[in-house]
Amino acid sequence: MPLTLYMHPLSSYCHKALIAFHENATPFTAMSVDLGDPDERAALLKLWGVGKFPVLQDAARGEVVPESSIIIEYLDRHYPGVTQFIPQDRDAEREVRLKDRFYDLHIHNHMQKVVGDRLRPAGSKDPHGVEDAKTRMRAAYDIAEREMASRSWAAGDDFSMADCAAAPALFYAAKVLPYADSHPHLAAYLERLKARPSYARVLKDAEPYFHMFPQGD
Repeated sequence: MPLTLYMHPLSSYCHKALIAFHENATPFTAMSVDLGDPDERAALLKLWGVGKFPVLQDAARGEVVPESSIIIEYLDRHYPGVTQFIPQDRDAEREVRLKDRFYDLHIHNHMQKVVGDRLRPAGSKDPHGVEDAKTRMRAAYDIAEREMASRSWAAGDDFSMADCAAAPALFYAAKVLPYADSHPHLAAYLERLKARPSYARVLKDAEPYFHMFPQGD
């Protein structure tokens, strides 16, 4: 099997890449990495000097591909399936890329700021940074709520890379800044994502690790 994905089942950005693999039943080996293990961390750093997952290694083509969006684009080009993650139409493509960036930058990354602060030791917290992140998430929720009132998927009628980005962003965001009561269209969209077989499988595989998710501010 030429494709190996270095990842962790709980990682939100790994969820994004894993959805794409499962969506088209693309064969791959999942290599779970414990960043707390010096040897495993060193092995990941050899592949990708930034030391973050997911990272895809394609033995057949001699390629190492980091970053979730780039991994999905790589699969779309070199290992295509029924689901096309990047549309051929240029205007539709731009919308998919925009929503991919929107969910990553304006919800996902701010959610990670809140989660990361929960892991900080006492005396090293950043309450101002956390409140700023939550304010920015609320603004993004409002934008997404208006859009999802008339859309089935993030970029329109078809499932795409944008939905791969939205799924983990919204799933984990709901745990740190709930929106079900205030943003019903966005909450309904998350339920559609969770019901999608590709993401349902990702979530099932992550279940044994959910106890590791930091609870409370």
